[in-house]
Amino acid sequence: MSTWSSPVRYGECDQQGVVFNAHYLAWADEAMTSLLFDLGTPYDGLLARGLETAVVASELTWTSPARWGDLVEVDGAIIRIGNASFTAELAVRVGERACCTVRTTYVLHDPDRKPVRVPDDLRERWLVASSLH
Repeated sequence: MSTWSSPVRYGECDQQGVVFNAHYLAWADEAMTSLLFDLGTPYDGLLARGLETAVVASELTWTSPARWGDLVEVDGAIIRIGNASFTAELAVRVGERACCTVRTTYVLHDPDRKPVRVPDDLRERWLVASSLH
């Protein structure tokens, strides 16, 4: 598990005084980069190996709003590893209060955007860190 955090900025809030929905995806993206780093597989290391990721699906479930001035924390873990894809769960919270859960599925691909099997060393590191085995 990895945690990324950020204060909610004024410009991230809508006229209702809560965080506009699209910002949750931006936070999930930041948290995913942090998660990969914490797993010992930083994104720049993947790029150096000729591996890239593409989002193929994201599902968001909201439970309570984040507001200007809150400190959001995003806990992330890889919850599924397929052949060329993997899914991360990113839980956005303010303190102990859950705000939103983002589940994003990525496909690993080469620079020509052809899917690539998740290499065994990444699979093993992600499995061990996420307790998926």
